[in-house]
Amino acid sequence: MNAFTFSVPQNIIAGKGCLTKLPELVKKLGADHAFIISGPHLNRMGLVDTCRRLLQESHIQSDAFTETEGNPSVETVDKAAEAFQRSGAQCMIALGGGSPMDVAKAAGILVKYGGSITEYEGGGKVPGKIVPLIAVPTTAGTGSEVTAFSVITDCSRNYKLTVFSYELIPEYALLDPELLVSVPSNVAAACGVDAMVHAIEAYISTAASPFSDAMAEKALELIGGNIRRYVANRKDEEAAAAMLSGSMFAGIAFSWARLGNVHAMSHPVSAMYHVPHGVANAILLPVVMEYNALADRGRYRKIYSYITGKNVKKEEFEPQMLAEALRELNRELGIPESLRKAGVGEDRIEAMAADAMKSGNILVNPRSTEQKDVEMLYRKTL
Repeated sequence: MNAFTFSVPQNIIAGKGCLTKLPELVKKLGADHAFIISGPHLNRMGLVDTCRRLLQESHIQSDAFTETEGNPSVETVDKAAEAFQRSGAQCMIALGGGSPMDVAKAAGILVKYGGSITEYEGGGKVPGKIVPLIAVPTTAGTGSEVTAFSVITDCSRNYKLTVFSYELIPEYALLDPELLVSVPSNVAAACGVDAMVHAIEAYISTAASPFSDAMAEKALELIGGNIRRYVANRKDEEAAAAMLSGSMFAGIAFSWARLGNVHAMSHPVSAMYHVPHGVANAILLPVVMEYNALADRGRYRKIYSYITGKNVKKEEFEPQMLAEALRELNRELGIPESLRKAGVGEDRIEAMAADAMKSGNILVNPRSTEQKDVEMLYRKTL
């Protein structure tokens, strides 16, 4: 067993209706003025106003920035940071999926330390604590409410940069399944598979530990047992709650064990072709798992059991069975069968592979990988 360290440095509140605890958490941060970062869809739905009303009822002032987009850009981070500074707020609330949380984390760095988010790319470059942050996920997928990462698109390079620091982990996470009921089925499917990929890649990572394994296995149990029900009916609160918890456990797992080739390869796909992150992950997963099968240490059979609910004897299991089960799950959830069907062409394979090789996730993938291997994997998914 490799030496390992871990900590769980935040407070997580989960349960139906727990959004009402938001004012209490703001006060625990010593703030009387909060700044909400969200997106236009949740703003139109009235969820941003709901949060502001809850705060107002507790005599907490609030402002909001609702311009975050899918695959948020460096420019959006700059705008959010400037708006926060103008507001005079003392803490941030990230409301939504991974995009608002990525923007909030990145803006929280700039408010405290200045510069451009591009200057903080990689690990170990955030000097200390950022603006206090409360994360309220409205999708079950990214796990950003418990992760040490912020992923931002640099449009000038068609490149997704990653900032990694445990200082980015939000102070509080509020997991309220009632916030998931209005998620469209295609978004629920993409986000759900994204969470599953987090758990799988953390579980087979060369940086995995008993702690991350425990988080990943529980995530796979919850997600594998509930993703079909949740996509079929987002008003199924039991399934929604399980997916939220599963996504959270997967987020903790990969914060300590990192990810692998799937995420390294999906970021260039999203940056260059604007394919939703979860969709890119779902399409890439079966092919990458086939590639990694050579390095399997018996975990493929466990993953297969969580995803399918079937217990197969060791002597009867073959790694290809997992890849086929993942393809079948994609079909059930309505995920496109190939990157080509998602709008990706062959013209940028070499450029995408070069970008993928810059990811630290390549280094902890269970099977050693060179650029030619990544190019081959991209071609297999077209």
